Amino acid sequence: QVQLVESGGGLVQAGDSLRLSCAASGRTYRSYAMGWFRQAPGKEREFVAGISRSGSSTRYADSVKGRSTISRDNVRNTVYLQMNSLKPEDTAVYYCAAASTGLYSPLTSREYDYWGQGTQVTVSS
Repeated sequence: QVQLVESGGGLVQAGDSLRLSCAASGRTYRSYAMGWFRQAPGKEREFVAGISRSGSSTRYADSVKGRSTISRDNVRNTVYLQMNSLKPEDTAVYYCAAASTGLYSPLTSREYDYWGQGTQVTVSS
């Protein structure tokens, strides 16, 4: 089993940067692919970025591509999402998730096995 705790959210202005962190516990963390999702009020949860268990493969939603970087530290059991040039439309609750697929990070939330509680990101214009 994997427990996930996100941090790093907050209120920022458009154009600012944020780094979200997801601390994982559990002996099997390193075998999981990891993903970041977000959910804005009244909208469905959507994929933001994903990374394979080794960190060698990453993928991004078109809405954040070029502005965001996902990375992982398998010594510190932490996954990061660096977001730059933030826009008001990035406002959402951001969730970290773990998928047993390992070699690739799925695009759909139903393929993830474990979820964190979420961290709020609010971008003002």
